[in-house]
Amino acid sequence: MGGVVVDTGANGVKAPDGGWGWAVLAGCFIITGFSYAFPKAVSVFFKELILEFGVGYSDTAWISSILLAMLYGTGPLCSILVNCFGCRPVMMVGGLFTSLGMILASFSTSIIHIYLSVGVITGLGLALNFQPSLIMLNCYFNKRRPLANGLSAAGSPVALCCLSPLGQVLQYQYGWRGGFLILGGILLNCCVCGALMKPLVAPKTYLPNGMEENKKEAPEKMKKKPKGKLLDFSVFKDCGFVIYTVAASIMVLGLFVPPVFVVSYAKELGNEDTKSALLLSILGFIDIFARPTCGVIAGLNWVRPRCVYLFSFALIFNGVTDLVGSQAKDYTSLVVYCVFFGISYGMVGALQFEVLMAIVGTEKFSSAIGLVLLMEAFAVLVGPPGAGQLLDATKNYMCVFMLAGSEVVLSALVLATCNFFFITSKSPVPADKLESVTVTDDDASKTEASSKPAKLREEENETEIEPENETVDSQEVETLMEGPKQNGDMVLSPET
Repeated sequence: MGGVVVDTGANGVKAPDGGWGWAVLAGCFIITGFSYAFPKAVSVFFKELILEFGVGYSDTAWISSILLAMLYGTGPLCSILVNCFGCRPVMMVGGLFTSLGMILASFSTSIIHIYLSVGVITGLGLALNFQPSLIMLNCYFNKRRPLANGLSAAGSPVALCCLSPLGQVLQYQYGWRGGFLILGGILLNCCVCGALMKPLVAPKTYLPNGMEENKKEAPEKMKKKPKGKLLDFSVFKDCGFVIYTVAASIMVLGLFVPPVFVVSYAKELGNEDTKSALLLSILGFIDIFARPTCGVIAGLNWVRPRCVYLFSFALIFNGVTDLVGSQAKDYTSLVVYCVFFGISYGMVGALQFEVLMAIVGTEKFSSAIGLVLLMEAFAVLVGPPGAGQLLDATKNYMCVFMLAGSEVVLSALVLATCNFFFITSKSPVPADKLESVTVTDDDASKTEASSKPAKLREEENETEIEPENETVDSQEVETLMEGPKQNGDMVLSPET
């Protein structure tokens, strides 16, 4: 893929691709599950909330909408906090917010209190955990990053399969207030996941005079460097980032629509409630295995440089599945649709952040993901409600699924075509540079001499003509390397 950034990790530290990174991956798995599954799992309490406060379905639906809006819309705020304080403190504070929101919600006396506690406070806490976890995953993995992203993304369907039945059990045993209180305690595990996010530290280095540099001196040197921007808007100068942002915003308009309406679609065809609800379980089960598998494929040597095209293929696969699934007329066809949708949906989930990491690199990823999530927040708030209005106007689920599929296919075309024409196309190498590479054996010595820096050539000439200047040269080397060199040792210069 054109525009892929090759980096070594945060602050120049090489990504370990293992070791403590597996603990970081486990924390990301749990955080991703809570972030994406919790807004859906909390819907099992909506019926009791309707009876408790005398509100309608549309009023309770705002709880999940506010949760998602906070998860996506607070992306720039999370970027600023991470750049100021680091990932671990931000995640641990976010874990406290997620738990506090659910505990306060258990004492609510109106639906407005639920909006503020569950929607705003818990939603903000999930946002403060989700984004930093992806940043740390990007720091700890480089070669195995596609696989790590796939495994981390698998936390969403796994958590959904666990939290939804758990919510039903808690509602039946303790009511919605007791269920919210227990869920608040469970969400405290976000603090544990935040504690796993140990920042990478540069290894010990050895100075030329043989002295060992202490690790504790590294933070002092880092403090002397100028502070980076709290929110780096220079990512918009990257054409690849702009293309990705536009395509992702279009994608979100239709990506989340089918899971919302597939159960109602099955009921409209005359199927029972239990059979209709089983479709989501089938979708989630396929999704669990699709994400890690896609991560393995994306990590192949031939595929990884072209991961943006694999992502485009996944989007086209998902969109075409929606278009074909809109023609379903019975339960069997809906089951087949959910199987293929689960595969394509898992591919998209495993690749969306991997592609962004490859485009912007580690240094700018903290700012880039915040800005992307902010742009997607508007699409998240428009997509499902817009599809609902279309359903009310047409009374036909086929139109809803066709609209969703068309939007996802359009995002794939924008991503693939713009990347091909504006990113991968490179200007040819000038002829004069090619001449310095393609040389004959007779001219090899001349080319080697001409390729050396001017300062080195001058020093070599002075050494050959005037041997008495050897003392002066050694003094210059001492000022650069802080230590004399013996004959036969290699002398490093700023050019090398």
